[in-house]
Amino acid sequence: MAYRWKNRLEVDEAVVVVMNSLEKGPDLSPWLVRTIQAAINESGPDLGKYFLEQLKDHAPGALRWFEVEE
Repeated sequence: MAYRWKNRLEVDEAVVVVMNSLEKGPDLSPWLVRTIQAAINESGPDLGKYFLEQLKDHAPGALRWFEVEE
């Protein structure tokens, strides 16, 4: 069962985790990327969109791990 965000606060916490991870090094761990991608997929489009918006504002360097090319 994948991790699911229940509200925007949980999304905000995930963004902070990504920001902190980027401060430690240029790459995100594969585990973190898989966990957050699962949360994006399982939490519904509104929270997934909110995550990407917050990431764009606070950690734009991490977008390459989560944006899907259409």
